[in-house]
Amino acid sequence: MFDIDKIRKDFPILGSRIYGKPLVYLDNGATAQKPVSVIEAMDRFMCETNANIHRGIHHLSAESTEIYEQSRETVRKFIGAASTREIVFTSGATSAVNTVAYSFGERFFVEGDNIVVSEMEHHSNLVPWQLVCGRKGVEIRVLPFADDGHLEIEKLPGLIDERTRIVAVTQASNVLGTCPDLKKIISMSHKAGVPVLVDGCQGVVHGKTDVKELDCDFYVFSGHKLYGPTGIGVLYGKQKWLEEMPPFMGGGDMVDRVSFAGTTWAELPLKFEAGTANFIGALGLAEAIRYVGNLGMDAIATYEDELLSHACERLGTMPGVRIYGNVRPKCAILSFNVEGIHPLDIGMVLDKMGVAIRTGTHCAQPLMAHYGVAGMCRASIAFYNTHDEIDIFADSLQRVLDMLR
Repeated sequence: MFDIDKIRKDFPILGSRIYGKPLVYLDNGATAQKPVSVIEAMDRFMCETNANIHRGIHHLSAESTEIYEQSRETVRKFIGAASTREIVFTSGATSAVNTVAYSFGERFFVEGDNIVVSEMEHHSNLVPWQLVCGRKGVEIRVLPFADDGHLEIEKLPGLIDERTRIVAVTQASNVLGTCPDLKKIISMSHKAGVPVLVDGCQGVVHGKTDVKELDCDFYVFSGHKLYGPTGIGVLYGKQKWLEEMPPFMGGGDMVDRVSFAGTTWAELPLKFEAGTANFIGALGLAEAIRYVGNLGMDAIATYEDELLSHACERLGTMPGVRIYGNVRPKCAILSFNVEGIHPLDIGMVLDKMGVAIRTGTHCAQPLMAHYGVAGMCRASIAFYNTHDEIDIFADSLQRVLDMLR
């Protein structure tokens, strides 16, 4: 499908050695590594073009503004939005969810309303809604998942009523890898007149996403998980909602006219982009999108699924290892525990062997509570990982188990 050796050369950090061992980086769900093209594009911009966007009449400002808005168009095409007016740059997915929670909540929530979230959500798609509850007197209702990892979508109609204002759900669980049937969730919600926000942080990385085809009302993701820089993210919102929602923050660039008597807002999407935007981050994100686009999201998904299957097969033969989330479709995330061994101990010893995984609650404590565990080990796979690296990971884990048992 693609040349893995050539791809790995695009990511210099993958050639690192950790404690004298070749790095096996399996913490991509937390943050992905950046290709040289992203690093060089941002470097080049800062050396040759850097100037604040919008409002400036000099050449560098105009060029910087053009690059920023071209980056917005790149994002629009990537997720299939109808217009760049529906693409808001944020500091990340967390900021994007908070923007919707605050602005949508201010406009549409009253005391006694309710919000539906799934039990497998990342804290970033739960805590902002809890803040709304405290401010507006709103109730959160939870759509549960089963022990095998599938989201119990059939229970959604029983949670939605005439006071439900929004449904918030992940495209792919950052712990289980589960990819719920979003089309079904969105269709059920829309039949009841309820909009849907989708957390796309993991989903957008591991496969093709088309927000028009999904028909979601809001969609959020972060750049740093998509091989781009930190500090940049995207909020997609249907124009009809964004036009009705008040701004989340006030300041420069999001205004039309300002006086002591009152202020009017700039047109979309600038209404939600207060202050100096991360225009360098937007450029880096656009370059990352071009990079994965050249590889092909379908090819990436197929290859990563092969690696995931290989990892599940290897770990599935190890006595005492429990893998969480076994339903398909599933993105390239493998969370597990080992009977009698704390996940932190496993992660620390693997690190000494050059293998980087993540341990802990993965910002999903309600999910941990479902299984009655304090934390899990998580190996999250990217397209630059190899079958040999999966074998190194599995062999190293077996050594850890032999040492700690």
